[in-house]
Amino acid sequence: MFGIMISNVHMAWMRVVAGRLKSDYSYSPAVYNNFPWPTPTDAQKAKIEQTAQAILDARALYPDASLADLYDETTMPPELRKAHQNNDRAVMIGYGFKVGEMTESKCVAELMRMYQELAGV
Repeated sequence: MFGIMISNVHMAWMRVVAGRLKSDYSYSPAVYNNFPWPTPTDAQKAKIEQTAQAILDARALYPDASLADLYDETTMPPELRKAHQNNDRAVMIGYGFKVGEMTESKCVAELMRMYQELAGV
């Protein structure tokens, strides 16, 4: 669950569905409850779990750093960035997305299509 929620796929969904308070996102239950979860194979699920753990392991290398420090775009540790990139790929594969061809707008469009299918719209 952590690997999927911290992925670029879920973040793309959140950027479209979440409300905003000034420039900050307001993550509500509607963001989570309406999110179309993937149905990965056992091997894909294991890979997502592995890449999610790698994110936690990379964070653990910097015990004195805050999340704000770790996720500053200009100073993000390279092993953490690489762990996120690997996780993003694993999640996209779990959705059946073509990694090299999936832009954020295509990703959101596919998630919306999945949501409509789930909702019976």
